[in-house]
Amino acid sequence: MADLTKLKPGEIALLQGNEAIARGALEAGLSLAAAYPGNPSSEILESLADSAASAGIYVEWSVNEKVAVETAAAASFTGLRAMASMKQNGVNVAQDFICNLTISGTRGGMVLVTADDPSGISSTNEEDARFIARLADLPLLEPTTPAECLAMTKFAFDLSEAIGNLVVLRSLSRLSHTRAGVVPGPLPNSRPRPHWDPKQAWSTTPVVAKHQAMKDKLAKAGQIMAGSGFNTYSGPPAPELLVIASGSSALYAAEAAALLGAADRVGLLKLACTWPLDEALLLKHLAAAGQVLFAEEVDPFIETEVKAFYAQHAPDLGVKRFFGKASGHLPRVGELSPGRLARAMGAILGLDWRGADPAYAAQVQQANAQLVPFREFGFCPGCPHRASYWAIKQALALDGRQGIVSGDIGCYTLGIHTTGFRRVNSVHCMGSGLGVASGLGKLKEQGFDQPVVSVVGDSTFFHAALPGLVNARWNQSNYLLIVLDNSATAMTGFQPHPGTGMTATGQAGTSVDVEDVCRGLGLDFQVVDPYDLAAAQEAVFDAVQGAPGLKVLIFRRVCALVQGRRGGHPYHMTIDQGLCRGDDCGCHRFCSRAFRCPGLSFDEKTGRAVIDEVVCVGCGVCAQICPAGAIRAEAKEAAA
Repeated sequence: MADLTKLKPGEIALLQGNEAIARGALEAGLSLAAAYPGNPSSEILESLADSAASAGIYVEWSVNEKVAVETAAAASFTGLRAMASMKQNGVNVAQDFICNLTISGTRGGMVLVTADDPSGISSTNEEDARFIARLADLPLLEPTTPAECLAMTKFAFDLSEAIGNLVVLRSLSRLSHTRAGVVPGPLPNSRPRPHWDPKQAWSTTPVVAKHQAMKDKLAKAGQIMAGSGFNTYSGPPAPELLVIASGSSALYAAEAAALLGAADRVGLLKLACTWPLDEALLLKHLAAAGQVLFAEEVDPFIETEVKAFYAQHAPDLGVKRFFGKASGHLPRVGELSPGRLARAMGAILGLDWRGADPAYAAQVQQANAQLVPFREFGFCPGCPHRASYWAIKQALALDGRQGIVSGDIGCYTLGIHTTGFRRVNSVHCMGSGLGVASGLGKLKEQGFDQPVVSVVGDSTFFHAALPGLVNARWNQSNYLLIVLDNSATAMTGFQPHPGTGMTATGQAGTSVDVEDVCRGLGLDFQVVDPYDLAAAQEAVFDAVQGAPGLKVLIFRRVCALVQGRRGGHPYHMTIDQGLCRGDDCGCHRFCSRAFRCPGLSFDEKTGRAVIDEVVCVGCGVCAQICPAGAIRAEAKEAAA
């Protein structure tokens, strides 16, 4: 990312939505930012980290999202402006503290940014994190464009200080990662000096009184938001169809109306301040329209709340027809698009809408299939996780007792797919692999006799695995934990974590070693290089065959992409065509079909395996799995 303090006020800049949020926070006088990396939110803190020295602010990657919100709250209690950012899953992690913070209140402006991921583009779910605003009685803002990201972030800090509470700003993956022209404003010349008045206690007691104060703050926020000008209406005074939309869906709705040629029949009420709702604004526009279509991602948040509001005023507003997710006019899952909204509007208005001709679409798909080579969803060339899962698969097969592997979130989630040899049986949330394994490891007395293995990445180990590991140690659960340590938060952009010893701003921190944690818990552990397939396989086999108890293997090998930045792997790979057996390998092209590294392919003309010189990184692992010894790993120095 780039230093956002270098942008010139008043001069248009091409910014990502996430960069615009970061710039808005800087213009608002941000003093502290904390986050845990997770797409599509990661660039917010990365941008602030690159701007920290110039801006004179503190920025950190926290060990998890709950700690990030707590860290930001600490700054707020001293009068500083602070922000915590995360993806939708992170709101679940931070929820406990958020639901208490909203009762205690805040002092300096504090903003929680959630970047939601409709369709689960880079997530295990497509959860709608707006629930936290309704649950915790917090104001909710939803920008539509990068320019609004900047403006509404600044507004969010002012709003937070005006009501003395946290404010939620919600982005979406398409908004977070789209770029558009943004005109930055000036940066502040100074920031307050932090001070906590010893007479001031930030707590949730007395609960009832502070709960009422929380409700009053939300009502005050609603009044301020109603006058902010962020909610807008465009269209005829009495539209045939009123579309109430938020976020990216507002842009889709405007485009859909234009595609249908129905701009004179459709009114668009774009809600950017979505909780609490502007009741006066809703009354005005509901009274003017007989039909209402809701456009939002992911859940029917606005749709449900507006319908509930309408029910209270139905005698005055008269009969209305509502359309959206509940009516089936829009899908309940996945992203929206101009085409989907045009189809819904057309059905309501009696207009014929056709997307691409099905026959033409089928022809295009067939042509693409012939022109574009198949590429499966898989590990990168040289990824140590492929080697790790190969060792796990072979060891459990040799054990013969149908071993179970539980995992969680990271690059290694791909272990549930062919690229990981389908060797992961359970994936839920960060750290859950250890909890599931802990439960399975206590079922022997009930007759469960399958070996249990849990896999966890090094970043997730510090984020969420420690409670599960302590629980297993305490209750003497019987399973094998394998820490897949590739020295990076690789899935989200190689951000540092406690095990790397590097901070968000590139400064040296204190490294926290996995070995030290295991040693402190009195656990047996062994460090293994997963690239050494024989040693890794033997270590797994011995662990599951050995005496009962909790054991730890640390499979340590730097991420292949990180290693590439450090000079690359040591080998130049070749295949002896005379030794290669091709289809007669004994397992039908064993290296390219079974091992599945993208650096290996099969030449149909010669009937032999080949190395893709462009893709192969030279890790040398595939040379260990060839039954004919045809794959050779030659040191690059010798090859030169």
